[in-house]
Amino acid sequence: MKIVHEIAVLFCVFRGTYAHQSIMQYNGAAVIAMVGKNCVGIANDRRYGIQQQTMAGDFDKVFKVNDKLFIGLSGLATDMQTLWEKMQFRVNMFRLREERDLKPQSFAKMVSTMLYEHRFGPFFIEPVIAGLNDDNSPFICSMDLIGCPMFAKDFVVSGSSSESLYGMCEALYKPDMEPDDLFETLGQCLLNAVDRDCISGWGATVTIITPQGVTIKNLKSRQD
Repeated sequence: MKIVHEIAVLFCVFRGTYAHQSIMQYNGAAVIAMVGKNCVGIANDRRYGIQQQTMAGDFDKVFKVNDKLFIGLSGLATDMQTLWEKMQFRVNMFRLREERDLKPQSFAKMVSTMLYEHRFGPFFIEPVIAGLNDDNSPFICSMDLIGCPMFAKDFVVSGSSSESLYGMCEALYKPDMEPDDLFETLGQCLLNAVDRDCISGWGATVTIITPQGVTIKNLKSRQD
């Protein structure tokens, strides 16, 4: 019985050590996209860290694809930069060839294909896509690290604080929000969720996409 007990203790220690060394949790992140009335929003935290060590507080994780389409990336920071450069190349080649911008659905399929191409040695990235269609209807989706898409009509989240983000979104989300209400809800969801995650936070950036244009605001938060 003593041997069995010692094996059980070692197994628990190994599981705990492995959980803290997950590569998806290495840098920490929080990204959320939410749908409003003829508008869509995407928000991210600004912390860049190596596990519990904070390196910078101005690290953006949301990137502009075109005037009505943005993508947020969570996961390993170096893979974020590599994948975004590859995306920029493909988006620019499409624009040169077709002389038009990518639609949100087409861009989502492109990202899904790029991730699945590397399924045997994947990018450690979980993307969140937010944009407006030609008829200004909102589009959001998220993916896992091999490109399996999840489409939603309310909100999607990604990052090390996903569980807290889901809880806050379920509590605060309301359908058909106006842009100002959507900004307030996104900001409250993100700031309250990262307070419960020690490897994300240090401020937030909220991007609201409407038919009239894009509004980007930075929010201050706890830095401890």
